[in-house]
Amino acid sequence: MTDQNQTNNTSPHKIPVGISSCLLGENVRYNGGHTQSKMCLGILAQHFEYQPFCPEVAAGFGIPRPTMRLTGDPHNPVLQFSDDDKQDLTQQLKDGFHEQLDKYDAVDGYILMKNSPSCGMERIKVYQENGYPHEERTRGLFADALIAAWPMLPIEEEGRLHDPRLRENFVMRVFSHYHFRHEVQEQPTYHNLLQYHSKHKYLLMAHSQKTYKELGRFLAESRQAPLEELMESYFTRFTEAIRKPASRKGHCNVLQHILGHLKRSVSGEARQSILAVIEQYRRGEVNLTTPMTLLAHYVEQTGDEFVQSQRYLLPYPAELGLRNQL
Repeated sequence: MTDQNQTNNTSPHKIPVGISSCLLGENVRYNGGHTQSKMCLGILAQHFEYQPFCPEVAAGFGIPRPTMRLTGDPHNPVLQFSDDDKQDLTQQLKDGFHEQLDKYDAVDGYILMKNSPSCGMERIKVYQENGYPHEERTRGLFADALIAAWPMLPIEEEGRLHDPRLRENFVMRVFSHYHFRHEVQEQPTYHNLLQYHSKHKYLLMAHSQKTYKELGRFLAESRQAPLEELMESYFTRFTEAIRKPASRKGHCNVLQHILGHLKRSVSGEARQSILAVIEQYRRGEVNLTTPMTLLAHYVEQTGDEFVQSQRYLLPYPAELGLRNQL
């Protein structure tokens, strides 16, 4: 892609992302240690500006401190020290992170520590009086409050980011959130919302062709609606559509759509070669980068302005290499 398109499709600055402090190597764990993440401190750190936070430290629990766990009802758990079921620590923890939640209107993602009674995003054990955990699991108290306060914010556990598909999807959502915040929310006009939708046509289509069509009709039919409500409704549905990784079938559908734009500028023989590579990707013989690189070459040389503007072609900086494992 051209330098101009790289500027349009990615971010010239580091993107603000919240993160559990222990993942950055800060010694805030119950045992006075950390759980430093090489992934977070590696290439992601070249593009993310981390805002670390530990809700347990913010709540005044010492370092080191006794281990804590959730007890009681999985739908309304209580935080207690593991060796003391007399103290209810729930409100103390909530008071510690309550004001912090208001500060996340200017971040574009959050990475949480797994298995934590405060930060765990899923599968957190809730213990019964007999000392055994319920079969039903829950979220950590801070993670639950964060998701409730910012339902459209891309949030993921560090452990899950070791899955290539989940990692690529999370980073893509972070950049999509960043662009929406700067291009639409900070410059709120109906035109800018339409432009955002147009640039994300193929990215959205890769996840859900049905949602792409529905959102197009929604924007056309809601032109007279209050802009703030329109923006929130649109981005809620957009976010939900891209929350799960796109399927191989979804990517192939988009690749073929892009190829269709080149039928007048690329020879039939070249298009057949590109189709053959797309089929190789469909069968799992090559990764997504292979047909994407081939298509991007022709789009840059002969593609029209609409196709060149598509964020699907470069949803995040290429050096992240995230499509190499898809």
